[in-house]
Amino acid sequence: MVINTCYRFVFNREDAEDLAQEVFIEVNRSLDKFREESKLSTWIYRIAVTKSLDHLRRQKRKKRFSSLKRIIGIDDPAESLPAPGSDNPADVLVGNERADKLRNALDSLPDNQKTAFLLSKYDGYGNQEIADILQTTVPAVESLIHRAKKNLQTRLEKEFRSEQ
Repeated sequence: MVINTCYRFVFNREDAEDLAQEVFIEVNRSLDKFREESKLSTWIYRIAVTKSLDHLRRQKRKKRFSSLKRIIGIDDPAESLPAPGSDNPADVLVGNERADKLRNALDSLPDNQKTAFLLSKYDGYGNQEIADILQTTVPAVESLIHRAKKNLQTRLEKEFRSEQ
């Protein structure tokens, strides 16, 4: 469940697995600090969300640095890697484009909206559980999810309209 939570943020299986390891290392280090004010699983998910968001922030910094390197003429070696093979390239391309649009729309959300939305819609948590994880109130969670839906709808409508 921790890997799946991390994956919903980073969209990369290997990164999610690495983050899950970091989560459990942190759990092991901090277990004596667990105050039992919430369920253990809620506390672990809070750590998973925090680690995932930290990872995304580091990735954004790397992208900015990579852009700077390209501007000054240093190539990014990842760009020369071949694309993975597939059975039907047209289907894969359409699927990848849609997934990229969804990822971009999710990435455009503020962290708190993205977290509440992912925990609700992908992980199936109730609003009270999300409130515990985010250390906020149930009405605040409801508002975050509502705003996230509106923002995603606006962004995706704009993306798909520009396609036509």
